[in-house]
Amino acid sequence: MPDRLVLCVDDEAVLLLALRHRLESVLGAGYRIETALSGESALAALETIRAGGGEAAAVVSDWRMPGMKGDEVLRAARASFPRARLMLLTGYADREELLALDSELGLAGILQKPCDMRELAELIRGP
Repeated sequence: MPDRLVLCVDDEAVLLLALRHRLESVLGAGYRIETALSGESALAALETIRAGGGEAAAVVSDWRMPGMKGDEVLRAARASFPRARLMLLTGYADREELLALDSELGLAGILQKPCDMRELAELIRGP
């Protein structure tokens, strides 16, 4: 069985690298973690995955990033990969906006930074 692809998006390179390494450790074999440093590069990665006939199992995105915010990334991910589990990481976000986004996209989770990696891994794995 091919690895399940997880795309992580955050504009802070150090946090993104740490997230990748911790998820690789917690999720273990069977998962491949890809990263993107911006919303725009996340969209390019999603297009590359789709064009190659791949499937994204999950997309984990920061909320506040310069340029494109996480909600735009998650909307694009939902459009390209309807079965993907979508999660939002945030250090700050408006509660009303988060509830509206969850209602719109059916998020698997909304986690505050720093988040518990085991909790995030369980959300990625799903039921």
